[in-house]
Amino acid sequence: VVSPETILATNTSALSVTAMASHLRHPERVVGLHFFNPVAAMPLVEVIRAERTDDAALATAFAVTKALGKSAVASADRPGFIVNRLLVLLMGRIVGAVEGGTPVAVADSACDPLGLPMPPFQLFDLVGPAVGLHVLTSLRQELGDRFPHSPGLERIVAEGTTLVGPPPAPGHPRRVLPQVQAVFDASRGAGSQPPLDAAGVLDDVLIALTREIRLMLDEGVVKEPGQIDTAMILGAGWPFHLGGITPYLDRTGYSERVTGSRFHAIGVADV
Repeated sequence: VVSPETILATNTSALSVTAMASHLRHPERVVGLHFFNPVAAMPLVEVIRAERTDDAALATAFAVTKALGKSAVASADRPGFIVNRLLVLLMGRIVGAVEGGTPVAVADSACDPLGLPMPPFQLFDLVGPAVGLHVLTSLRQELGDRFPHSPGLERIVAEGTTLVGPPPAPGHPRRVLPQVQAVFDASRGAGSQPPLDAAGVLDDVLIALTREIRLMLDEGVVKEPGQIDTAMILGAGWPFHLGGITPYLDRTGYSERVTGSRFHAIGVADV
């Protein structure tokens, strides 16, 4: 059906590109081209090299990305690739805090000091709660329980609960609705830990992100921290003025506190 030169590309955000290619006659011609929603506005494409993707397929993927006017960042074929692994972890820690008793309104606003494009429950609403739950569950199965299990989110998906209301004014964030609290309350078991306040939720999120970035570098998902910074700015809207997520974690002390070392050597800008 296709020529011997045809490259097969997938836009999957959570499935294994290597597994997709495993039963093909020419798995070396399969590559990931992961776009971000809304595609017309988001400049990032993650180019995913599966275990048997060859240089020609990878080069073609980069050339296609450039021709589309997008910016490419290379990633190994690991669960969630770069952006979704960190963004879903962030959202998962927020939901995990709610499961632990933090009020949804408190958890939803905990990351506001970072200046992210939208609150977590608005982001869940944008990607679709069922999709968000699927990716969270997939990453939990692949990477472990640092990606929390959420009975409340499962119930939200099952019942079709609306997550956020309209913005109070154009350009303002859409905040989580009070009815979401009732869904989490109905599905929550007895807690053994006191609930986190907003500062505690933000601290938990930043600790989790720091640890995950170190794991991603150790796994070879990317070659250097700057690739993660670029991907998070262009694909997740990490605020450009913060200088990238890894310099931010260095400046705020999380890198050394959580992993024992900085992501970047100290330079003139740090003095």
